[in-house]
Amino acid sequence: MKHLYGVTTAMVTPFDEQGNVQIDKVKELTEFLISKGVHCLYPLGTTGEMLRLSVEERKKVAQAVVKKANQRVTVYIHVGAMNEEETIALAKHAYEIGADGIGVVTPVFFGANDKELETYFVNVASSVPDHFPVYLYSIPQCAANDIKPDVAQRVADQCKNVIGIKYSYPDFLRVNEYLTVNQGDFSVVPGADRLFLPALAMGCEGVVSGVSCVYPEPFVAVYNAYKENDLDKARKMQRLATQFCEALKSGSNMSYFKEALKLRGVDAGLMKAPQLNITSDEITELEAVLKKLEQQAAVLLG
Repeated sequence: MKHLYGVTTAMVTPFDEQGNVQIDKVKELTEFLISKGVHCLYPLGTTGEMLRLSVEERKKVAQAVVKKANQRVTVYIHVGAMNEEETIALAKHAYEIGADGIGVVTPVFFGANDKELETYFVNVASSVPDHFPVYLYSIPQCAANDIKPDVAQRVADQCKNVIGIKYSYPDFLRVNEYLTVNQGDFSVVPGADRLFLPALAMGCEGVVSGVSCVYPEPFVAVYNAYKENDLDKARKMQRLATQFCEALKSGSNMSYFKEALKLRGVDAGLMKAPQLNITSDEITELEAVLKKLEQQAAVLLG
């Protein structure tokens, strides 16, 4: 089973002015990211405004990414939805279209206890073949629910296709606990871009990064330098990646990602209501900051 590893890019979803998904732009973004050397693609997660799309829209985006990637990189589809029925429908669809695996966020907004979370993940993972890999996804600051390590263990005990977790809260004590699930045979990928390098040092397999959707280069450089045991270079690249995180507000507003992509020549569309696009003044300010960082990056990346 293919794992998430290296630079796994959380993709934005392009919308037009009416809020319709622009599939042609999804394909263009997919090609851009592959050309920059990312290792895996992760559409339709938080960065992809997942809960603002219908099930049919999500299926169209998933199919577009899988088809365009054409097995050149690993593609995991995020399938977590507001109810179990839709999550399972999206999970089955991801398998049917040839995705490499799925990510499944916890139930959101409404509180769920440990038994409810366990049952939910077991039901979703059991809805697809046991050779089709599943990553749990915990983002408690947004979802209002968290996955305790013992819950992850109980789910993995019952479903051999549950092979890892994406953890998007910056708590390294918890990361270390996840790394002990399945006696250490459990893939852990953080969702905190700024913690990529230290996470690798702890034993994580990579990062699921939203900022790498705009600037993949420094993240790919972090991973390559780390794999080559060049820690000095890896640290420099991580500092550069962190500066891009700060410039792009670390994903607090995906409009920054989309406008920055346009500045790079990739039209990533607009936001979907109720979120607004950033203003022309904010775009001008962003462009000035990014130009300086790009000059710095050109020197460091060579």
